[in-house]
Amino acid sequence: MDNKKIYQLTLGFSLRRLGWDMICFLMLAAVTAAGFYGAEKVWNKGLIGLGVGFTVGLILLAIVTRFISYTYKAGQIAMMTKGVTEGELPEDVIGEGKKIVKERFATVAGFFAVTGLIKGIFNQIGRAISKLGENIGGDTGNAVGSAVSGVINTIISYLCDCCLGWVFYRKEEKATKATLQGAGIFFKHGKTFFKNMGRIFGIGLASLIVIGGAFFGIAYLILKNFPQLFERLAKEITESIARGDTTTTSNAVRDIITNPNSLMIAAAVLCGLIIWSFLHSTFIRPFVLVGVLRNYMASGMQDLPTEETYASIARISPKFAKLQTEV
Repeated sequence: MDNKKIYQLTLGFSLRRLGWDMICFLMLAAVTAAGFYGAEKVWNKGLIGLGVGFTVGLILLAIVTRFISYTYKAGQIAMMTKGVTEGELPEDVIGEGKKIVKERFATVAGFFAVTGLIKGIFNQIGRAISKLGENIGGDTGNAVGSAVSGVINTIISYLCDCCLGWVFYRKEEKATKATLQGAGIFFKHGKTFFKNMGRIFGIGLASLIVIGGAFFGIAYLILKNFPQLFERLAKEITESIARGDTTTTSNAVRDIITNPNSLMIAAAVLCGLIIWSFLHSTFIRPFVLVGVLRNYMASGMQDLPTEETYASIARISPKFAKLQTEV
């Protein structure tokens, strides 16, 4: 079963997640707008209401997102793993994916405990590699370290998903032990995974320009019909800065958020980026992930990490070392 077929058969998870993402986006926008207009009408403090509404919306978003990740993201990774390792998928891909997730992680808390460990370990490994780049760079160490860090962070986001796939694949092992093995695969076969970087960055940049640019334009055409909203908001921000209630990082930022037209463009950019992130994670990222996951699983199946690999990771990742003592 090739990557394209696996992607097509598991796309249902992405589409369901997109539906929930759009609901969450609308919920966040509605709660934020309600906070602004409510506070503006009752206390003439629209900016404060905007902040409160946005905060409440983010809390609700975080709660719903946890459910989405447990049900659909994990299920998709489980089925992708099954496709690349077994060469076939069941007829009811969605139902089987949910079943596997519940069998491996009985509770949402258990799922996030393992994924938290994976991210923590991988981030510590990534920081160690970035530090190495700084040391090698000499006088330009900070620039080299920043460049390396950007590359590492991008691939780590994919490899964390791959490690979760390994946890599903090694179903006879405890999830924590499989996590150690997954981190070991990344550390031992890193050169193989970095070969995917050109493709990952190229596809990501292209999708940002095409999708993000298109929805920036659409958002701007919609928002320009509400000039009074941005005039009132810019006025609120200007008055807040004058009172000393709000601080900004630079004059450039202050110029943008106190000018109605610039604020409108900034809002359109933000909308374009949010919608791009939804669509990219739905249609583009899963396609790339299948290829990265196939390479990752093949590396682990052919050559498991050794105790020497584990010892090397333990020296740079306290989380890994601690988990080793608990397994």
